[in-house]
Amino acid sequence: MDKIRIGVIGLGGIAQVVHLPILSKLANVEITAVSELNKNRLNTLSSKFDIKNSFTDYRKMLDSTDLGLDAVVISTPTNTHHDIAIDVIDSGKHLLIEKPVTRTYEEANSICQKAEAKGVKAMVAMNMRFRPDAMLLKSLINSKELGEVFYIKCSWLRKASSEESWFSKRSKSGGGVIIDLGISLIDLSIWLLGYPEFESVSVQKFNHKTKSVEDSAVGMMRFKGDAVVSFETSWTLHSEEDTFRLTAYGTKGTAHLNPLRAYHRSESGKIDYTNARTSNLKNLFMKSYENELKHFIGSVVNNTTPISSCKDALSRMQMLENIYQSAEEKREIHFK
Repeated sequence: MDKIRIGVIGLGGIAQVVHLPILSKLANVEITAVSELNKNRLNTLSSKFDIKNSFTDYRKMLDSTDLGLDAVVISTPTNTHHDIAIDVIDSGKHLLIEKPVTRTYEEANSICQKAEAKGVKAMVAMNMRFRPDAMLLKSLINSKELGEVFYIKCSWLRKASSEESWFSKRSKSGGGVIIDLGISLIDLSIWLLGYPEFESVSVQKFNHKTKSVEDSAVGMMRFKGDAVVSFETSWTLHSEEDTFRLTAYGTKGTAHLNPLRAYHRSESGKIDYTNARTSNLKNLFMKSYENELKHFIGSVVNNTTPISSCKDALSRMQMLENIYQSAEEKREIHFK
């Protein structure tokens, strides 16, 4: 096929800042259609990105055989992900779903089973894996330059990803800062560790400035083989600036993210793997989404399985339910 024909459902902040600008610049992609309930937003963005087909009802977009859509990006509120994804799969189109995949494990499992049965590729947008510095760190870990990584410490403190009212309502968002920022930290850590088997988790959450969802959380996850991940995440902790940090401790070295700094200990001293030319942090953010979207398109074109698949996200949703259970019951939860 000359160009992949993409449809985008939901034109909120992530679509405006990331999906539409990046997709519009890719030579092998055509944004064929978009769908958005807000008519003013729909008309403004369709005009800005020269998108000829626009719909307030995404079902009409999916049913329009004249469009010839190959794939769809879903960037709507989390509570709508399940139903929209099922409709996209039923229409035979591949899909990229913004994280979190759904509010619950049951919803995610329904999407995964449907996609597998229909032979449709379903990818979940875990863009942290696609940061250039994270991919370099992953290669250092895989090549054992750090030895065996046994402990990852990570933190992400920044405002909520959306200011929309639905975002702070548990019934619509599925949770607070844990499902917003924490899920990305946890996914990145587990990916770096090579998907160890989950054993237990202990989490404390706080509701200092929110009611139905948590605004801060700290926790520790244990994995079989003695690996440990500790995390802290917050929308409200007082800080001079937004911060994202991750440190991987290995038996032979240590590496840090944002910016990347990596050191290997040897008998002759310390080897520094740090790149003297540190990428601009804003560029890393946009590059992660560009790499993610290119990977999704490549999986469609080449008929390959995306590395951040729906099945992968399903295991994260299982962990997430254990995390929330631990936070609500204020005790360590062992994975069943």
